[in-house]
Amino acid sequence: MTTTVHDNAPESRFEITIDGRLAGFVDYRRDGDEYALPHTRVYPEFGGRGVGSQLIVGTLQEIAARGGTVLPYCPFVPKVILDNPEYLDLVPEGQRATFGLD
Repeated sequence: MTTTVHDNAPESRFEITIDGRLAGFVDYRRDGDEYALPHTRVYPEFGGRGVGSQLIVGTLQEIAARGGTVLPYCPFVPKVILDNPEYLDLVPEGQRATFGLD
């Protein structure tokens, strides 16, 4: 099984594909180096397999590689960050309490 996360910039979303099939996405609004993540969706046929977590981790890795910051408005994203604290620094310190990351 081949899983990839990539930026679909024209659609303003990071997508996860499994064996070439779109399995889910996380929308973003970009302002310079800041990425607001308002919504995550995993298609039902891919649910229950950790696809959402893989999508968010891949997204956070890509944003980190770009030197960006994250505003995790989608309630699922802070949960993934709490499970993967190495990404906490992507959320501006002054914004962390807003997302339950303090």
